[in-house]
Amino acid sequence: MTKLIINADDFGYSKGVNLGIIEAYKNGVVTSATMMTNMPGAAHAAALALENPDLGVGVHLVLDCGRPVSDSVPSLINENGDFHKIDGLEKYAELSDIEKEYTCQIEKFLSLGLVPTHLDSHHHLHGHKKIYPIVEKLAQKYNLPVRKVSAEQGHSSNSNLKMVNYFNHEFFGDDLTTELFIEIINKTLSYEISEVMTHPAFIDESILRGSSYALQRVRELTILTSEEVKEAIVNKKIDLATYKEVSHQSLV
Repeated sequence: MTKLIINADDFGYSKGVNLGIIEAYKNGVVTSATMMTNMPGAAHAAALALENPDLGVGVHLVLDCGRPVSDSVPSLINENGDFHKIDGLEKYAELSDIEKEYTCQIEKFLSLGLVPTHLDSHHHLHGHKKIYPIVEKLAQKYNLPVRKVSAEQGHSSNSNLKMVNYFNHEFFGDDLTTELFIEIINKTLSYEISEVMTHPAFIDESILRGSSYALQRVRELTILTSEEVKEAIVNKKIDLATYKEVSHQSLV
């Protein structure tokens, strides 16, 4: 039977995002989430995670949204103390500061009373050829699986880390439909275990002002809780899973 992890990114961004993810878990098909431990909603997300222990929760490593967890990573921040945008990161970021900040984010997650299931990153920055070795090192240190990144991004072999067989990031954008999500599910059927990335949320002021991807998240939530999607997963005999099952597998 095909195993499928449906992961909700950005857990911890805000209360609206957190509550939308929990709705998609309780009344939809989301099985997993990854938390931005540097964002204002992190403590609220952790409380929700503790109330819902069967939701797999990992760490959504962040370098380009909000502020750092560490109080001493000067190359990662602008004059206001916020993370640089991606172009600023490429110009100023020092690898030692990236490793320090990523470590602090994982340790903050642990301090909230949670055990992480895996690592991924905001805007897929862990796939950057200079950043990937840091994530590989931390994944081995904490014994965690990592979201699969494509070979085209120039990083080293994935053979040292536990990953799913297939990762799909296509459920994103302005034209999302139930049919599209079911098409994405169909792409996972030939693999033993896969992950599909999602971003469900209820909209609040924080996400409306802070993210260019806001109203689309409500559409995602509607699709992820739809009866059509639930029925498709049952009919296709898909076993919904979390990264806990990847942890117990041999290296992919």
